[in-house]
Formats: sequence, C-alpha cells, structure tokens
Amino acid sequence: MLSVVIPVHNEEASLLPLYDRLTATLEKLGRPYEIIFVDDASTDRSFELLAHLADTDERLKVIRLRRNFGQTAALSAGFHEARGEVIISLDADLQHAPEDIPALLAKIEEGYDIASGWRKNRLDNPVTRKLPSRVANWLMAKLSGVELHDFGTTFKAYRAEILKDINLYGELHRFIPALASFYGARIAEVPIQNAPRASGGSHYGLGRTFHVLFDIITIKFLLSYFTRPMHFFGKLGLAGTTVGGGILGYLFVHKIMGHEILIEHGPLLLAGSLLLLAGIMMFSTGLLGEMLMRTYFESQGRRIYAIREIRTRAGRSAAAQRP
Repeated sequence: MLSVVIPVHNEEASLLPLYDRLTATLEKLGRPYEIIFVDDASTDRSFELLAHLADTDERLKVIRLRRNFGQTAALSAGFHEARGEVIISLDADLQHAPEDIPALLAKIEEGYDIASGWRKNRLDNPVTRKLPSRVANWLMAKLSGVELHDFGTTFKAYRAEILKDINLYGELHRFIPALASFYGARIAEVPIQNAPRASGGSHYGLGRTFHVLFDIITIKFLLSYFTRPMHFFGKLGLAGTTVGGGILGYLFVHKIMGHEILIEHGPLLLAGSLLLLAGIMMFSTGLLGEMLMRTYFESQGRRIYAIREIRTRAGRSAAAQRP
C-alpha cells in the first residue's frame, strides 16, 4: 500500500488540480493507496475544500492541526497516520509534479530505502533561493556524507520502517535522508520536474538561510556525537584544561622563583584561569549531555503536534478518541 502525505498551509487554489493529477497518477499504478492531507491551520478555505473531498473519497484522509506548527510537524503528523509500506511526501503548491511518483517508486523497488527528488533545473530566484540552496546542499553533503544535490525538497519516497526510527522536530524534515543515514538507510536521488508556483506566494525567503545553517550544524552534531556527546565536549574540555593548566603551572613556577605574577603576567594569568574554567565547564556539559542522551533513549517519545480532528468518508473523529 502507498501513503501520500501532503502538508497544506493556505493552498486553496492548487488543491483541486493537485488532487485530480495525483489520483490520476496513483490509479495508473494499480496498487492500493491512501492520500493524507495535513492542514497546518490554514486561514483560507483549504480545510473546507479538503473536507468536502474526504466526504467523496474513502482513500482520502484530512488531518487538521490545532495551530500552525510548521511543515516538519505537519509531515510528522502525516507520517504517524500513514498505513502504507511506502510513504511519499510532496508539497501542495503544484511545484512538485505527481507524475514523477512512479520514478521515485522505481528506486524503492530497486531496493533503496529512500528515493529523494532532485530539482535539477530549479526555477527559483537565483539570488534569494538558488545560490543559498546550492551552498547549503554542498555543506550538508560534505558534513553528513550523504551525496545528494537537493536536501531541501519535500518530494521523497520512504520505506515506512525507516521513518519509524526518526523523530522530527524544529525544521529537520529537509534532512531526513541525513538522519536516516545514521541508521544505515540506502538512499538514491531521482531528477524531478520543478514547475513554477501556480498561485500564492512562497513561504520561504532569504531569511531562512540562517535557519538552515543552524540546522546543518545541528545535523552534523547529531550524526557524529548524538550518542556520545562527551566525545565532542570532552575534546574542548581537554584542550581548555590542558592549555589553561599549562599556563597556570608556568606562572606558578615563576611565582616560586620570586617574580611578581600580577604585575608582569596579569593578562596571561587571567587567560589561563578562564581556559581552565572553560575546560571544566565543557567536561560538565559533556557529562550532562550523556545523561540527557540516556534519558532520551530510555523514555517514551512525545509527538510535536496536536490534532484537532480527522476527516474521512466515515465521518469525523475527535483527537481525544485516538491513542
């Protein structure tokens, strides 16, 4: 079974054309499927349109979040509700062509765990979108060891069991392949179409470049040191305590030899003290990180969203009635 997860936020104009093209593509595949739209607190008529579609199509499910949690949370909600063995995610703005779904599925059938779309010929603004994206993708590929050209696109196909190992938060949905590589996922890249946005404005701008940069740093830390934070903080702590201790030892010898330390080496004394304290703090942070990591693995995971209601052809179910 296939599950198609589509996050939606104020995409009223594109929903009906998307639904028509998507169902036509999925029908040609000749296999059972479900379509899950996750409305991320749209302020237009997106949810009303989707609710009407759900009344006529038993393969369609519409999830409405209580507030605007963001694209990562919307995708996470859809992934948790999906029942398919293969899960496909794409945007609702028609910049992703549903007709490319068979190409993604072909890679999954070849044995890959993730088939990631590659907008080989992007139509975005070259200054505010294409250049920052190219730099970010290059950095992410080098830091994660996953050789993809396009981490940012939502259009991907996953084996369902891969997503079960990944907890999403913040804006980490674009880095699912990098996170999945931690668990040994096999990843392939598939060139996809990149159509101009049919209506409305983009939800992304140049200001998000800094968010992506911070996420890249986070991903690098998670991939390299998530299960062993002391290896990261311990190196800094060892360097700080070694240099600081060496400076203070040197000054102590000078003091024994009768030199006036505060007058002759005041700045050096301050630097040595600060480095020693910083090193001790890094060791302490590493130990706290080790404790938090163990708490994370031993505790029950919590979801990052709250569902208001779920619409299907059978009717409405309240979120409180679901586990």
